[in-house]
Amino acid sequence: MHKKTLIAALLAAITTPAIAAFDLVAIGDLNGSAAGSFADLSGLSGTLENGVAANILGGLGSGLAWAGGNTFIALPDRGPNAVSYNGAIDDTTSYIPRLQTVTMKLTASASGALPYTLTPTLSATTLLYSNSALAYGSGAGLGVGNGALAQNSAGKHYFSGRSDNFNAALPSTSGNNARLDPEGIRVSNDGKSVFVSDEYGPYVYQFDRATGARTNSFALPANLAVSNLSPKGDVEIAGNTIGRVANKGMEGLAITPDGKTLVGIMQAPLEQDTKKNVRIVTIDIASGTTHQYAYKLTTGSGVSEIVAINDHEFLVDERDGKGLGDNSSAAVKQFFRIDLAGAQDVSALGGDLSSKAVGKTLVLDFASKLSAAGVKANDIPAKIEGLSFGQDIVVGGETRHTLYVANDNDFLSSVTDSNHPAGIANPNKFYVFSFSDSDLPGYQAQLISAVPEPETYAMLLAGLGIVALGARRRRTAR
Repeated sequence: MHKKTLIAALLAAITTPAIAAFDLVAIGDLNGSAAGSFADLSGLSGTLENGVAANILGGLGSGLAWAGGNTFIALPDRGPNAVSYNGAIDDTTSYIPRLQTVTMKLTASASGALPYTLTPTLSATTLLYSNSALAYGSGAGLGVGNGALAQNSAGKHYFSGRSDNFNAALPSTSGNNARLDPEGIRVSNDGKSVFVSDEYGPYVYQFDRATGARTNSFALPANLAVSNLSPKGDVEIAGNTIGRVANKGMEGLAITPDGKTLVGIMQAPLEQDTKKNVRIVTIDIASGTTHQYAYKLTTGSGVSEIVAINDHEFLVDERDGKGLGDNSSAAVKQFFRIDLAGAQDVSALGGDLSSKAVGKTLVLDFASKLSAAGVKANDIPAKIEGLSFGQDIVVGGETRHTLYVANDNDFLSSVTDSNHPAGIANPNKFYVFSFSDSDLPGYQAQLISAVPEPETYAMLLAGLGIVALGARRRRTAR
């Protein structure tokens, strides 16, 4: 090669860096439906038992699901309970679990550190309810009133974040308990339903995406349930030797690209398992048949999410609880690739499942990526919990896939601690990474049918009514 040509090529390589595997391309945040507002679009008024507004917007990264195009469904958990007010119910409130529909607008950036600008916009809030009656707590001896919600009406019984809303005579997986702590969400392939997993049961429910009505409840294996229930998590833990640990139930949920199988993952080991092994539960949507597999933690304290790469491989979000919101420095936020093909079913087993655990390969070190982008370890959100693939984009002339990552900010819009004595914003943040087929071989995007967003259904139905009325009038005039 000619000397000048070689020099030119070397300079080009230096000034135009190659696109990296899982390259951070955008960061955005969402703190409200309007400037200075931290309210959602639920239409709720008044305050919860702890004085927080019933329509507070927060916790959006507990679960995150792609709904096609640039539409995502963000899932808050059981509501604001980070500030102590009543330890008898673990500081929980009558917060109504809800779906937050968010539009993620990616705009190519001509300048700046990242190639895209992300603008999340809240477009709809959908409250979750059951058509059949639910069990609410009486509040007796707890210093709070009845757990039944004022918003309830005939045929519409809302779920609630309050920890005492259960039937003590039934196992924790009973579908008639009003308490719900949503942590994982995925959209059905027809776009009309969402599947939600939770920590209280654990439960896996199917909801109508437009109305929020529960349409199906999947029967989970009995060995995931606890039989001695309590409004206080530590009392529940002490009172059971089998089942999920309180507040560490089915934290993540995936759906295979063909839309046929749900795959849930527990945050922590069951009471009957060793401290390093958590359970994966597959559910055939059509038949309800379940299988269980083991996943062994590496350095994280638990698992927060799982998302499908294809029909047998998955990304698992393993993390610690350190970072912004914990007054500490983030260390472990890693995404591992696993394969369930040929894995041993451990449904009938307990104890040390290490020899039965699925193999795993590190794909993305989230904390390291953010540190490389200039984010301090104590500014990386502690609770990285939402994980979802998204729409394809073009970076440097190359079509790339996207991976969205979100945090649970515990409904706290700002944090003041020893690391941030002057205070620092703690918004609902969304991080976008791009990757190629060679970065994640075998990746298959879920094909989701486009459906009208929840807020447009009323207009659509009204329009259909007008059309039908016009047609009747034309028939009458003939």
